[in-house]
Amino acid sequence: MTLHPELRKALPTSPEEFERLSPEQVAALVNGPGGRGLPGTLGERLGIRFLSVERERLVAEMTVAGNLQPAGRLHGGANLALAEEMASVGSWTNLDAARQTAVGVDLNATHVRGVSEGVVTGEAKLAYRGRTVMVWTVEIRDEQGRVTSLARCTCNVISLGA
Repeated sequence: MTLHPELRKALPTSPEEFERLSPEQVAALVNGPGGRGLPGTLGERLGIRFLSVERERLVAEMTVAGNLQPAGRLHGGANLALAEEMASVGSWTNLDAARQTAVGVDLNATHVRGVSEGVVTGEAKLAYRGRTVMVWTVEIRDEQGRVTSLARCTCNVISLGA
């Protein structure tokens, strides 16, 4: 298991390198070539775009169009994918990418308001950082700033090449 090749090339490899970049510069790296997501990923397919990436806080947006359920509202699974994508990327920024990666192992959400058009914005915050696990809380809001979904994602830290 390894990070996406574009991420391996783009993400800073040391804390010093990471600190030299603005949250917006890191987001641009995570968005991949062309800024539309990493090729071949679910994030690319769903239209997830990172706006700001810090070690303890991330902001990303996702278009509603193309991610609807048959009832005409944003699919709950799309919200969950946004939350897990944010938690995974946030976890990676806290690791040595040459030696470790992180994957979501537990994800839950409560969808509190439907959205049928526009863009939703997620804000992920690191709630717990341990040696082998990280827990993130994610609030997803509509264009009016109203909470539409509240999620929590737990990521396991995995050593590479071990």
